[in-house]
Amino acid sequence: MSEEEPPELMTVKETSNYLRIPLPTVYYLVQRGQLPAVQIGGRWRIKRSLLDRDVLRNEETGQPTVLVVDDDPSLQALFKQYLKKAGFGRVVVGSGAEAIAQAQKQNFDLVFLDLKLPDIPGDELYVKLKEMHPDLPIVIITGYPDSEILSKILARGPVTVLKKPVEFEQLNRTIKAHGHKGVEAAAS
Repeated sequence: MSEEEPPELMTVKETSNYLRIPLPTVYYLVQRGQLPAVQIGGRWRIKRSLLDRDVLRNEETGQPTVLVVDDDPSLQALFKQYLKKAGFGRVVVGSGAEAIAQAQKQNFDLVFLDLKLPDIPGDELYVKLKEMHPDLPIVIITGYPDSEILSKILARGPVTVLKKPVEFEQLNRTIKAHGHKGVEAAAS
């Protein structure tokens, strides 16, 4: 068993780390039958292959999932709020390494990628994500629309770019342009 590959039967704590959700939430989901678990010797074990198949990769039947890669807490909060209202499953991370780890675990319907990350330049992360999932739509979010990093990405082909500061309505138009249902205005 390699260090990167979690065991097939995971403890509740290992599952909490794997899914990046709080330990009490794992217990709750196991007890409600929402995670594929068995009791062995009075302790819960969660089967990773079923978790991957039924929980993490169920985008065909479940809600669309979005990965947001940005280290700005206020922008992360905007995305979390918007994507929750729009009915998206969402994973919000603050570094390129976390984004790669999530993309290895799960298929996403859409990615919002900041160009300035603390660990990996945005253009390098863009290439890595496209190598892993060639058809993955990636929307670039940047405060530097004239940057060399963005030029490198644009040289690879057309891409949607959102200029910071990102606003709710701009996000809504982008989601709809990528074929997903956005959030309707309160008046409708």
